[in-house]
Formats: sequence, structure tokens, C-alpha cells
Amino acid sequence: MFRGSIVALVTPWKGDRVDEAAVKKLVEWHIEQGTDVIIPCGTTGESPAFSHEEQHAMIACTVQAAAGRVPVVAGAGSNNTREAVSLAKAAEQHGAQGILSVTPYYNKPTPEGLFQHYKAIGEACGLPVILYNVPGRTGCNMLADTCARIAESINVAAVKEASGDLDQVQRLLDLGLEVLSGDDALTLPMMCLGGTGVISVVANFAPRLMKDLVEAVRACDLATARVLHAKVWELAQVAFCETNPIPAKTACAALGFCTEEFRLPLVPMTEVNKARLLGAMKRHQLLGA
Repeated sequence: MFRGSIVALVTPWKGDRVDEAAVKKLVEWHIEQGTDVIIPCGTTGESPAFSHEEQHAMIACTVQAAAGRVPVVAGAGSNNTREAVSLAKAAEQHGAQGILSVTPYYNKPTPEGLFQHYKAIGEACGLPVILYNVPGRTGCNMLADTCARIAESINVAAVKEASGDLDQVQRLLDLGLEVLSGDDALTLPMMCLGGTGVISVVANFAPRLMKDLVEAVRACDLATARVLHAKVWELAQVAFCETNPIPAKTACAALGFCTEEFRLPLVPMTEVNKARLLGAMKRHQLLGA
């Protein structure tokens, strides 16, 4: 249902409010560049800094801008199950076609706790769910067997896997689950194993490159895919040289789509790393000299 090159969209701020005009401009650009699915309000969208009202507004704005041309999957995760349920319901009400729900962070639930958490979300919301496993940010690794158990109980569209563990990816695939890369630099190997795409940070500022990589793997054109992977890999190094989404939003600002405005505790990029980022963008013809 949700496959291919999927962007985890940055959130443009203007005067500490969501810049809806910039959101619409970004969505239009992504559709022109071939992005298959758009995800607002994920970690890359600074979701931990949203109020509920802002999150609802961001989802509604993205859905309106996409106008049915590509699916919109709304970030709707929390370490509070009641809050995650509420966010999922709101995403459905505002027209999202699916939700991306991260494993509860900090409180480190057991496998049974994870199952009950997602079961509550799935039973309260009619939308398909992408499970999001990113232990480096949550402190919680959701194992493949737990994912499979959840998928037997609710409508799981895919697992966004960002553990960096290809053995875990293989186990998910063996259990019949669709897997999306949650790590730009691992998109090629994960798709070669059988993954169906990527939820990408790099796609924020290089959407056509990411789309071309995904399509090359789909076509089994590995010679082309390797060349494109090398470019994505280099861009991923600078996209994560500081906390995501600081570099991604800085890149989008350099392209004229938003300002370099962040909500604390995120702060603007250091000048040294910004120079690295812009240099890499110029080398790959994403930004003028």
C-alpha cells in the first residue's frame, strides 16, 4: 500500500507557527519529483515539539496540498498509549490514508506492552499502520516476532525498520511483513533483501535521486543502483552529521523552501557542518555553485 520513495517531511516554521504556504510548496515539489508517499509529523517533522492542534493543522494542510495525488501517512506516535490513540484518530479525521507510529520511547515497554499499545491504536483507528522501529532514538527494539503478532491483530501496512540490523530485516521478511528502510544509507541492501522502499530523510532535499535509486532496485538494475546508492550514502552522512532534522531542514532552506527555524531543543546547524552539507549538495548538482 505504501511503497517506493517516501519522504519524512520537514516542518517549515515561520514566526514559531507552521508555515502552511511553505508546506504546500514542498508537497507540490515532491509530487513533481516523483515522491510516492508523504509523511508529515514524523520525527523529521519535529513532532516532539508539536502541540496537538499544530499536529492536526499540519496533517490537514498536507492532505489538502496533496489533493489525492499521493497518499499522506501521518506521524501519530507517542509513549503514552492514550495520546497515540488520540493522534491516530485525529489523523484519520483530517484525511490521512495511514499512520506512522513509533515505538513508545523512554519507557521501554516489554513485547507484551508493545503488542497492547499497537492493538489499542489499531482498534481505535480504521487506518493502516506503519510500525516504526528506531531503537537508537527510543531505547526500545521491537523484534520481528512482536511485529508479526501485532500484524495478526491489526492492519499493519509495513514496518519502518531503522535498527540497522539486516538480520532483523530478514526475519521480518521471512514472517511475511513488508519492510521499509528507515535508514537512507541502507536502502539498497534492504531493498535487495526484499524491502519495498524507504521512508527517507535525504528525500527532503534530493527527492528525484531517492526515487531513481528505488526504481533502479525495483528494475533489478544493480549497476545503476550502486552508482545512485553511493550518492545517497554520501548525502546521508551529512544529513545525519547533526541531529535529524537539523541538516535536512537546513538543506531545504538552501533550496528556498523554508527558513532555518527550529524549535528548542533543536538549534541551527554549526557553520562547519553546514559548509559540509552545502558542499555535498553542490557536488551532486542539488544546489548551484
